Amino acid sequence: MTIAWVSGFIVCAFLVALIAAIVVVSEQLPELDEITHYQPRQPLEIVTREGIELAQFGPERRRFMPVDQFPDVLKSALIATEDADFRNHSGVSVKGIVRALFANVFRHKREGASTITQQVARNFFLSRKQTWSRKFAEALLALKIERHLTKDQILELYMNQIYLGQHAYGFEAASLTYFGKPSKELTAAEAAMLAGLPKNPGGADPTEHFEKAKARQLVVLLRMHETGVLDDAQYEAAKKQPLKITGHWTPPVVAEFLAEMVRQQVVQRFGEAAYSQGLKVTTSLVSTDQAAAQAAVRKGVIDFDRRQAYRGPEDNEDLPDTDADIDAAAATALHDHPDDDDLRVAVVTHASPKEVVAILASGETLHLTGDALRGVQAALKPKAPEDLVIERGAIIRVMRTNGENGYKSEWRITQWPDVQGALVSLDSATGQVRALVGGFDFSHSQFNHVTSAWRQPGSSFKPLIYSAALEHGIMPATQVMDAPISIDDALTGGKHWDPKDDDEPLMGPISLRQALAKSKNLVSIRVVQNLGINTVRNWAGQFGLDASKQPENLTLALGAGSVTPMQMARAYASFANGGYGVMPRFIEKITDAQGKVLFEAPKLADPPSEDTRIIPARNAFVMASLLNEVARTGTGAKAQATLKRSDIYGKTGTTNDAVDTWFAGFQPKITTVVWMGRDDNTSLGAKEFGATLALPIWIDYMKAALKNEPVVPLPTPPGVQDVQGDWLYDEFVGGGYISYLGMEPGNPPSVQVAGSPQQAASEPVDTSTTTMQPSSPNAILLQPVPPPPPGQSLPIQRIPSPKPAPSAPVQEPFQHLAPSLR
Repeated sequence: MTIAWVSGFIVCAFLVALIAAIVVVSEQLPELDEITHYQPRQPLEIVTREGIELAQFGPERRRFMPVDQFPDVLKSALIATEDADFRNHSGVSVKGIVRALFANVFRHKREGASTITQQVARNFFLSRKQTWSRKFAEALLALKIERHLTKDQILELYMNQIYLGQHAYGFEAASLTYFGKPSKELTAAEAAMLAGLPKNPGGADPTEHFEKAKARQLVVLLRMHETGVLDDAQYEAAKKQPLKITGHWTPPVVAEFLAEMVRQQVVQRFGEAAYSQGLKVTTSLVSTDQAAAQAAVRKGVIDFDRRQAYRGPEDNEDLPDTDADIDAAAATALHDHPDDDDLRVAVVTHASPKEVVAILASGETLHLTGDALRGVQAALKPKAPEDLVIERGAIIRVMRTNGENGYKSEWRITQWPDVQGALVSLDSATGQVRALVGGFDFSHSQFNHVTSAWRQPGSSFKPLIYSAALEHGIMPATQVMDAPISIDDALTGGKHWDPKDDDEPLMGPISLRQALAKSKNLVSIRVVQNLGINTVRNWAGQFGLDASKQPENLTLALGAGSVTPMQMARAYASFANGGYGVMPRFIEKITDAQGKVLFEAPKLADPPSEDTRIIPARNAFVMASLLNEVARTGTGAKAQATLKRSDIYGKTGTTNDAVDTWFAGFQPKITTVVWMGRDDNTSLGAKEFGATLALPIWIDYMKAALKNEPVVPLPTPPGVQDVQGDWLYDEFVGGGYISYLGMEPGNPPSVQVAGSPQQAASEPVDTSTTTMQPSSPNAILLQPVPPPPPGQSLPIQRIPSPKPAPSAPVQEPFQHLAPSLR
């Protein structure tokens, strides 16, 4: 009786203590607001105008997914592994506790008994410290959670909140991170690998510890089989399925440069909270256009580099002398060398003049022979220079040939380009950015050449000169001499200058239309000399260019100032849209995690307001006519010939020594500018021009961007007439088809030029050099002419320059935010 009494007393005391502990701990349990009103930390998400994701920014990669949108195979794998009795218990599993005690005491195997509900309690409210008090509180909190939430709500919290390695929180983010696809596309084998991560997300990370992850996956598959989720055939098939681990998620549309522009703007406005509040930014990017732009720039840069001499391997790594376990050694050697979708990284295991054997980061072995070695033979010679030689351990780049450029082999050795390319495309009427590629590869260089690279525009600047000329009485049919010039020191800042065109024959008297089509430098110089340097600089400022960055001497005529590709796109859009100024914009809307609109860009008037006009409509129309001629018969003739449409307009640009190459142009709806050059300002080569480098990229992009766009003729505005086959302003029609720059109508130069411009251009050219004298600036515009009266310069028919409305100020992207959100 005494023993029974004592035992009963102990039991009663224990129960009283337990009840007291339950009462005390229960009173200290947190409220459940955090899970009943779940607001997950979600990253900043950036999407195209169609809603296709471009990027995410934030410390936690999370994509909230309602539980009913997760695939059944993933939910079943998770429950079978973590909590087979999940649907039946009330938060704490007695079966699990008994099983864990048995394993811990009798099998000396540490095994947990936490249910999914207990894990939710721990993840949201408690520490992970292994103490009895924490476990006790966890159990009580789990019971409380079960009383307030349904099983599916609890599972939804668990599947979206839990950490699964590689900064991925939740199973949707993990699926994208490890397999590069949404969870709805997971196979049973892939779902089992993800379901094995919660127990040890660091140790079972398949990107770092694949063998451990595979072992854990097999355990999960066995549990799925034992619980009836998989039948025998499905179980065996899942065990054998090869798994391709991407280790990262690549968005369907690559736009890192624009995504970074958005990130900077949003964080500047919302602060660090932007990374965790689930903000969604809708940009103006068109997904198909962006994909085409990315592909075009990469192809253009790679095609250029293919013509360059081989510069040697990227690095050299130590490999064992024998090929025993060479795959593991190759993987180690390539660990710190980022791979690329096009230019694949590989390590050489054998090299000779006839064959190179290399292993890719994927583990595939390549045997490169024949034309796969084209261009690298100098690096395979026995006495090749040390920095050039390809030998065992060399880190090289290889690329699939796809049978292009005469290659017969599937792969060829290539190299990482040392040149940059950039492309920006705008809606001509609104300035909305349709596509933007700021450089060849964002991971190698984050410098955005579209917005931040100040480069010389070369001849792509000439249309701005000719636009100014139109407003000063110089018409497309005006004849200007294409003849040598020797420019006095006083007009160049102290250095004598004898400008020339690159290997172009002199044409004598030539129309302004022909001069732009053929990109005649000497004609442009004469035009600028006639207009005045400051007139041209100020006119360029009307288009959004920084006038202070344009030279105050006659090199201005050759585009020797500084511009960015974005500025040039803005300028050319004004020719495309009828003379209106545009302000490039790329953020259209920002919403919070609940879909509430925080910012929305103002809708733009169609047609634009006259307040935004920067040049007369007639000027834009005639300039478009001139640029159409460039794209039809001039230096950009490949554009119309390839695209096979008449509504293509544009201008090439090449600077001295081909340091910068350009093509700027448009179809009335879409304006696109392409640039290529080197960051160290070295030459691209004596035989490279805007027409050979930038124009092919422009064509490849516009081919895709204009795929479903009809041919659009430009409407003829008031004040313009077609006179004998060319467009003239009303004010200048009286001067006839042929006028002479520097002479009044009816007062031809001493050397008569008659007939059409084509006939005039065929006349013998007087190649005598005309010297520019500061005192008589107009005298340099034609062949030698009778001197003007003392103290006077040669007259020229002019009209007063119109005073265009100032261009729209730079819009602060969030100026329309409510004051409380600014």
